[in-house]
Amino acid sequence: MTGAGRHAWIDAGAGVAGDMLLGALVDAGADLDTVQLAVDAVIPGSVRLDRSTVTRAGQRATKIDVSVLDVDRAHRDWSAIRGLLVDSSLTEGVRQKAIAVFGALAGAEARVHGIPVGSVHFHEVGALDSIADVVGVCAAFAQLGIGTASVSPIALGAGRTTAAHGNLPVPVPAVLQLSRGRRVRAGGDGELTTPTGMALVATLAAGSEDLPLMTVDSVGVGAGTRDTDGRPNVTRIVLGDRQRIPAGGDDVADAATVLQANVDDLDPRLWPGILTRILAAGAADAWLVPIVMKKGRPAHTLAVLARPDQAPALRDLIFAETSTIGIRETSARKFALARTWVDVPLGEATVPVKIAHRDGVIVQVTPEFDAVEAHAISLDRPVRVALDEAVAAAATAGLVTGTAVPATAPGTGTSTSTSKSEERQAGS
Repeated sequence: MTGAGRHAWIDAGAGVAGDMLLGALVDAGADLDTVQLAVDAVIPGSVRLDRSTVTRAGQRATKIDVSVLDVDRAHRDWSAIRGLLVDSSLTEGVRQKAIAVFGALAGAEARVHGIPVGSVHFHEVGALDSIADVVGVCAAFAQLGIGTASVSPIALGAGRTTAAHGNLPVPVPAVLQLSRGRRVRAGGDGELTTPTGMALVATLAAGSEDLPLMTVDSVGVGAGTRDTDGRPNVTRIVLGDRQRIPAGGDDVADAATVLQANVDDLDPRLWPGILTRILAAGAADAWLVPIVMKKGRPAHTLAVLARPDQAPALRDLIFAETSTIGIRETSARKFALARTWVDVPLGEATVPVKIAHRDGVIVQVTPEFDAVEAHAISLDRPVRVALDEAVAAAATAGLVTGTAVPATAPGTGTSTSTSKSEERQAGS
């Protein structure tokens, strides 16, 4: 199974590094030759990827070794790495993911050192092997058809380690910066999560969660370099479908993301248009909640419900359309009744009626308001009267709460949608 519905859950409970995540993806089915071609598109002739099977604390795992063929190990700044990616022949999706990962690294390093992002030199994370890890993982994501991803609580490690800036505490500062918003723990001694590994999961995984409800179709295990007694030094990845999971009868549970932002300085006349544009962008729902913030300031909480894969685009839209400077994101499960649409006669016209049903029985019957309103306006009649007539017409057609869904209704038992336009198309 491939496509936007395939979900990847990354188990970083023992830590994560770029080569460990790449090993897990290859173990789960990604073709290493194809990954090598993607890496060569950015740094041709510079590294070779080799695969081997190893054991870590008695567990089988795939180890990916990155052999540097080019002796040039110069430190690279953010603009140089971005230039390599932009000028490469990578597909647009892989290129943008890789740019986002290194962009996250640059932002973390800039924060740690108190310098502009453009002045960041990546030191060891800018080396050829780390570029190979990042590009390889992004290419493997595309090859495996991964549309959404989440990550377990991440083991960061404890103690101290030696890096380009000297002897540092674990977790190192860049890893701590990148871990904001994620569930983390120490998990053991030593550096268990590297900056490259943290940047990958922070960028590619929409949120932190325990293993979600999903239908598993593939599991991959990637090995770290050390073999630690009593603790398998591995990163695991679980692939499958979590978009539509049976929850009893004909109910389904959909993976969802909730985006929220508190806004206290926006002209309220803008909100109706903003909500309309968010829904037009594909959100399942969007709403405002009046709140009172600190110092008694009146404000609104904007909330948006969407599929996990829609979250990045909707975040960009919220930042563009509102004055907020921060967005909260949480994972959720959405239980929606199955629904379908039936056209019923209303005078000389017809209007669509939405039926929500469960186990073959009608639960809700709702005429589409916009269609009824347009019908009323065309006849110069009160909308209130036309709406009453539409409800009566639905009842006359046998669409009544508590009765069986008509056998002729399209999509019965299976029609669930994430937006009003998609619902209407599903029933047309």
